[in-house]
Amino acid sequence: MHMSKLRLASRLAHASGLVISGLLLSALFPSTASAVGTRTFDLGTKSDFEGGDLKGVAIDSAGRVRAGLNLGKVGIEGADTVWSALVQKDGTLLLGTGNEGKLIALKGAKSTVLAETKTLAITSMVEAWGGAVILGTLPGGEVKKWEGGKLTTLAKLPNAKHIWALAYDEKARVVYAATGPEGKVYRITQQGQAQVFMTSDEKHLMSVAVSPDGKVYVGGGEKGKLYQVQGGNKAPKVVYDFSATEVRGIAFGAGGLVYAIANEISAGSYASFSSGLSVSGPVPTPPKTRGKGMLYVFDKDGAPEKLFEDSSEHFVTLTVGDDGKPYVGSGAEGKIHTVDDAHNSVLIADVEERQVSQLIMSGKTKYVIASDPVVVHPVRGVGGPDAVWTSKVLDANLRATFGRMSWESEGLLEFSTRTGNTKEPDDSWSPWSGGLTAPGEVKSPAGRFIQVRARWSKDPKAELTEVTLPFITDNLKAVVTNIDVKVKSNTNPGMQSSGGPVSAKPSTKVNLTWRVDNPDNDILDYHLEYRLVGTTTYYPLEKPNEKVTATSYAWETGDLPEGKYRVRVTASDSPSNTPSRVKRHRLESNVIIVDNTPPAIKGLSANGRRITGTAVDGVGPIQRIEISVAGTNEWFPFDPKDGIFDEAKEEFDADVAPIAGKGPVMLSVRVYDSAANTVVMNVALK
Repeated sequence: MHMSKLRLASRLAHASGLVISGLLLSALFPSTASAVGTRTFDLGTKSDFEGGDLKGVAIDSAGRVRAGLNLGKVGIEGADTVWSALVQKDGTLLLGTGNEGKLIALKGAKSTVLAETKTLAITSMVEAWGGAVILGTLPGGEVKKWEGGKLTTLAKLPNAKHIWALAYDEKARVVYAATGPEGKVYRITQQGQAQVFMTSDEKHLMSVAVSPDGKVYVGGGEKGKLYQVQGGNKAPKVVYDFSATEVRGIAFGAGGLVYAIANEISAGSYASFSSGLSVSGPVPTPPKTRGKGMLYVFDKDGAPEKLFEDSSEHFVTLTVGDDGKPYVGSGAEGKIHTVDDAHNSVLIADVEERQVSQLIMSGKTKYVIASDPVVVHPVRGVGGPDAVWTSKVLDANLRATFGRMSWESEGLLEFSTRTGNTKEPDDSWSPWSGGLTAPGEVKSPAGRFIQVRARWSKDPKAELTEVTLPFITDNLKAVVTNIDVKVKSNTNPGMQSSGGPVSAKPSTKVNLTWRVDNPDNDILDYHLEYRLVGTTTYYPLEKPNEKVTATSYAWETGDLPEGKYRVRVTASDSPSNTPSRVKRHRLESNVIIVDNTPPAIKGLSANGRRITGTAVDGVGPIQRIEISVAGTNEWFPFDPKDGIFDEAKEEFDADVAPIAGKGPVMLSVRVYDSAANTVVMNVALK
């Protein structure tokens, strides 16, 4: 076994997804990076190893990568999708296709169109009555027969537009057809006589299968129920309610086991036709549906057990292999899964095509049949010297230099890497590096993205369980972009209304906030300084030994001289980097006025019903002048002589007759400066 020896932190248990040691970034493509020294891509779970390219390798639910299906590849011309497949006794593979409803035969690498049904799709095929191939089609509700090189119509099912699935009962020598849009199963004899065998309250029935003991199982396509019908009973028994969109497939195992796949999907796959949609044109290639697929098994008493669930995509096909295990093919990412009775699921193949339409995993020749495009993959065996695992693209978020790669494996593997600066590998990426058979330095150049590749050519039985890849990213400078200043007495930042009401209380606190562009999300600290305008000497603003890590600070100015100041904020990424990599940036604020003493009123006097005087402040400007009849607490504003509050010295001359009335009265005059400091003086009127 090969163990990683370069670690910034101790081994961390996998939570979910990829663990990047050092900062515990748990997503493969983290939205932010943090340049805290050396970090690692640490791949050790199934989800870590999935997502790249699997060629002849398999990944189980414990995160073990080992030999998988060795697949051949035969492209099929003249077909858009495959809906059904059947292996004949002579080894010929028959394919039922859409969008033109062709019956295609494949023998070796040669494909031949046997017949065109003039329908949109051949949805299902079974062999019956001594070798006749029975075809289910849509739309039109016709069951067709291919026999002796001729295509004929066996039966036209009344009120059935879609035949979704067929099953042959060898003992009863009848074919069952699951249909829509009336949710019926028909029983069809060799002579083409069709009778309703089962009715349901679902519009579409999507699957039908006959168990070895003669029981008929049916899967619903609207309410997601699994039914059992026995002895011609038209009142079916509900085996299980999946509360899903459809029961897509049914298969049987030893000991009376019944397997079923169900999906929760809204639209976009072939199952969308089960909603009752009228098919009037070519069947479109469905988009990538992101539904949820479920695989259940039911014992001979009908007890359900969930074996496997994929929340990211739906299942299209189900079969039981010669090994007695169920196999499912997915409809969005071209994956094939199997699972054992201990619920250990294995991703045994990941084909390039979008959808695994049919699986044949029993018999002399086994096949994986894919659509979009249509490709038949003969199963040549397990593993092989050309088996290769290629990781998904790993994103360091910034350009990174990669260190010593290590891994854990049983058996000898050969590793290589490639790097680039685009999310999708292209011609700008570096070529694959030379192979490593023991932990060693990554030879690929620096880049933001990297892929890892492992080959099984040295030991086809090798098993990979972990890959560790240390890296360090470029350190980018954090930039202070803005400093905002707010004095607590100023409740209306921005445009001020001089002369208007003053509701704030004076304060010696100045609240500083600043914004920082931190491209690599480093941990930052800040150094704050101030200077008087007109001088060049900066003084520390924070307390001795105080560390500022927030982007705000309350500056106490009570013991500072009044005047105009500027504050400078310096951002440093020293908590995240070694001294040689530290970067700093500083920005100076706009002018900050420190005014902690009240204004003064000079020369206050009364002449009749007029009062005059001068309001003076050390810093200014004067913000408001008010008068009141003493003791009433009713204040009335008035303007300075020049009509505008814009200086530290404002003269006033006011006619107070409307306020004071006649006779002796004591008036109060109150003056505010811009910091909400106030002074009150009184004057008597006779």
